[in-house]
Amino acid sequence: MISSFPFNLQQEGEAVQGTSSEVSRGLSMVATVNCMNKMGAKNLYIISVKGINGCLNTLPLACVGDMVMATVKKGKPDLRKKVLPTVIV
Repeated sequence: MISSFPFNLQQEGEAVQGTSSEVSRGLSMVATVNCMNKMGAKNLYIISVKGINGCLNTLPLACVGDMVMATVKKGKPDLRKKVLPTVIV
């Protein structure tokens, strides 16, 4: 019998041990970040974080790889004052 990935690493009575890592969430919802691509925006203002369920009196935080909704604060006039989906790199 051929098994597909992921393999079952846990056998009867044994616990799987490994390392877990977590990226610290360093950008709050009201952070201003620099834009890396060539679309004409220089500064982006994060207004929300996708996939984060809210908690009372807690701001959503973003880390590398998270999708956020942002507005352009400095850049081309046709991009300013528009909400754009972006990814934190």
